[in-house]
Amino acid sequence: MTQPTSASTQVAHRGQVLLVAAAAALGGFLFGYDTAVINGTVDALKSDFNLSSGVLGFVVSSALLGCAVGAWYAGPLADRYGRLRVMIIAAIVFAIGSIGSAVAVGPIDLTAWRVLGGLAVGAASVIAPAYIAEIAPAEIRGRLGSLQQLAIVTGIFASQIINYAIAQHAGGASNPVAWGGDAWRWMFAVETIPALVYLVFALMIPESPRYLIRRGRVDEARKVLDRIVGGDTGRHIREIQDSLRGVKEKVELSDLKGPRFGLLPIVWVGILLSVFQQFVGINVIFYYSTTLWQAVGFTEDDSFLISVITSITNVVVTLVAIALVDKVGRKPLLLIGAAGMALTLGTMALAFSTATGSGDDVTLGPVWSKVALVAANLYVVAFGVSWGPVVWVLLGEMFNNKIRVTALAVAAAAQWLANWVISSTFPALSDLGLGLAYLVYTVFAALAFVFVLKAVRETKGRTLESM
Repeated sequence: MTQPTSASTQVAHRGQVLLVAAAAALGGFLFGYDTAVINGTVDALKSDFNLSSGVLGFVVSSALLGCAVGAWYAGPLADRYGRLRVMIIAAIVFAIGSIGSAVAVGPIDLTAWRVLGGLAVGAASVIAPAYIAEIAPAEIRGRLGSLQQLAIVTGIFASQIINYAIAQHAGGASNPVAWGGDAWRWMFAVETIPALVYLVFALMIPESPRYLIRRGRVDEARKVLDRIVGGDTGRHIREIQDSLRGVKEKVELSDLKGPRFGLLPIVWVGILLSVFQQFVGINVIFYYSTTLWQAVGFTEDDSFLISVITSITNVVVTLVAIALVDKVGRKPLLLIGAAGMALTLGTMALAFSTATGSGDDVTLGPVWSKVALVAANLYVVAFGVSWGPVVWVLLGEMFNNKIRVTALAVAAAAQWLANWVISSTFPALSDLGLGLAYLVYTVFAALAFVFVLKAVRETKGRTLESM
């Protein structure tokens, strides 16, 4: 007979699972840091390499192509070799890509190094939510799954702070620093530090018990469950074994085939959640915000500072989301967020429709510049409390044990491709008018609201084995 679990033992297990989940979520830190570090280098790259808006957009977004490929292959690799091995490889590849970006001599090799780093980021973006969902108890899975987004926004914040500090020291991103090399190169070089930290933690945490059971390593899985979950681990193991019964040792993309449009309906829901998360234009704020605020009249120093403030806002509201996701639920937060984004994006579209000039010479009046600044930060609030963390929580838990990592890989690859489309087209679209750009994102936010209302099911409180 299983003995009741004492309160102190429950607290100890909660502490263990929190530490393990936080270590895995460091992959999200790499994700956030790498996707935002480019923000501080955009103007320097454009002037140093003499890039047009179209080429600049491709260079800035090139890492996202690598992310899509890395995400696509991460699922099959994780099912074959384990979650931890993929984390370790991702950390090493990311460090190499960071160093290569720092010493790039032109747009071609910089793009190649960014794509290499993107492979690692894409893999980490798949493994972290899947791993966290697989080790987390159902009643706190939403909060632990949200650690991925907290790590992402913390990485964004860290990159903005470090970019700001380096630019301040050098007097601009294009200027050399005292110890040698241009400031923008050091912005890339610093990325090696979180990569090494991620590597160390990946070597310390246990393998996913669901992966271990799938590979027949039940005794190892029992030890992991005893350490981080506790309770009736025998029952837990039996539930996992039942959910995996009849599953092939190697899940392939063909296993995701369904009766409509070529894929299972749940896979389409995951893909569309991922696409809408990007098509609302959130990464335009983080990739181009420094350039954007300079374009409407702020100095380079002020633009860096505004980007830092936006990142702080993103961290704070993600903490709010962590507190709410297991209480309010996933679907209500997504609906509230989509409505808030549609309203704030519409306000930004209206503000920039009054602008004079185009491209880098946009000018807003004193009133509309303040309206745009407030709306942009409220937009970050709406995204950060909902679509930022909740989509990653859902992707980690909405698929059953048979297809989870493979389906998540497909959805994440779609997310990175959508991110690339938005990021690479923004410079050219902004040349046509920032008001038009933000109007497009407003439409997608409204469509996201309708999609969630019609197609997304609540997963709060359900075990992974019941999905």
